[in-house]
Amino acid sequence: MAATTLNAARSADVGALYNDHARWLFGWLRGRLGGNNADAADLVQDTYVRLIDSGRYPPPGEGRAFLTRIAGGLVIDLHRRRRLENAYLEALAARPAPVAPSEEERALVLDLLVRLDQVLDRLPGRVSQAFLLSRFEGLTYAAVAERLGVSQAAVRKYMLKATLACLLALDEP
Repeated sequence: MAATTLNAARSADVGALYNDHARWLFGWLRGRLGGNNADAADLVQDTYVRLIDSGRYPPPGEGRAFLTRIAGGLVIDLHRRRRLENAYLEALAARPAPVAPSEEERALVLDLLVRLDQVLDRLPGRVSQAFLLSRFEGLTYAAVAERLGVSQAAVRKYMLKATLACLLALDEP
């Protein structure tokens, strides 16, 4: 009984928060997305879904600030995903047509790239930098060590940490 009452109260809180702020949030997001109505509408919905999923609700009077923090993170995620998607599509365009992947393969690869980007973004700066320099710029560990001003042993540790984080991300659903 108590859980049902709590769920009803939370639903009412989310409903009130939506009624009070959804229109404002749409305008705020639209401004940050260059007037793109479709993306702004999607991110309004995603903001409330993330709010509900988190189970944390703003204290009275702090609804806009709370929603702004959630929505701001979603805007960053959207820009990051679009940037990765554009880079991936450019790389695909440079490939001959017979080796171009299917739409399904492209979607899977893009999802993987976004997950790996998020993993690397959460790592300490030098760890992700070492990984990117080694794997995407093709630098040797010695060259990475010189560029970062650290020892080769430190680069090996950084690479191990970054590789392990990426492998763990591959196991996530």
